[in-house]
Amino acid sequence: MIEYINIGNVHIERTAALAPMASVADRAYRLMAKEYGASYVVGEMASCKGLCYSDRKTAELLSVTETERPMAVQLFGAEPEFMAGAVKIAEKYAPEIIDINAGCPMPKIVGGGAGSALMKTPQLFGEVVKAAVQATDIPVTVKIRKGWDDNCVNAVEMARIAEENGAAAVAVHGRTKEQLYSGKADWDIIRAVKQAVSIPVIGNGDVDSVEKCIEMYDYTGCDLVMIGRGSYGRPWLFGQIRDYFEGKPVRPEPSFEEKLVIMRRHIGLLVEDKGETVGMKEARRHASWYLKGMTGAARFRNLCGTLNTMYDLERMIEEVSAAQGGIK
Repeated sequence: MIEYINIGNVHIERTAALAPMASVADRAYRLMAKEYGASYVVGEMASCKGLCYSDRKTAELLSVTETERPMAVQLFGAEPEFMAGAVKIAEKYAPEIIDINAGCPMPKIVGGGAGSALMKTPQLFGEVVKAAVQATDIPVTVKIRKGWDDNCVNAVEMARIAEENGAAAVAVHGRTKEQLYSGKADWDIIRAVKQAVSIPVIGNGDVDSVEKCIEMYDYTGCDLVMIGRGSYGRPWLFGQIRDYFEGKPVRPEPSFEEKLVIMRRHIGLLVEDKGETVGMKEARRHASWYLKGMTGAARFRNLCGTLNTMYDLERMIEEVSAAQGGIK
């Protein structure tokens, strides 16, 4: 029997959610995750200033389809007035939740004082959260990291500030900004945050299997597990986790033939959404993730870098399939 958590007035199944990932977790990726049972998804981060200055490309990041619900749109920015204005714009897209990014380590985001740079400015962070909460009746959540670096581990402080300023939940990635995505995620910090606040805590970092998902729940006490890179080329992971929590036998890893069908479906959605030229360029890395572990994967991953059309993809799928002939 699946349990639920409440983020504000939003009910979310306590299985596994898809983490926000800039330039990765786009609509096609989110749809694949939802099809396989992700309980909740978060959109790619959109610039508060971009929205306030009517950047059409930025606004496109806020669109929500019915299939993706419950879904959060994610905003980044370091100025309370722009955050409030962006929240008002985001409201028009009717997301279930609005999420503030205080965890992105990308230089162009951090350089503007946003993303994980907010970990260094707790007071400003609180003002940004407060401005967002006061601008909307939609639940506002925040995504933070363990800290800026090993000398600035302040996730507990930041989570308390978020709660004090009205945030409905906090997601914690167990790495510092300086770690980026290297090393091991610190689940102790997620547990410490859970013990420090009364709002729901979402744990993120190093979950790439049903076993790891269960372990994170048990070890940290978090209210929801969020998966990012562990789902690369493996949307069925959400289905496996869902099976477990529904008390069903966990579905096995797909066969190589099934993986190729799933890959084709994913890339087809990508092309449908963004057009063949843009879609196929973005499909190259997704294809390489799906092919991981297959016979001849290294050669085929190089071939992925040359994909330009759906015809190219079909030809590559034929070659990959033929190369797997020895697999039983």
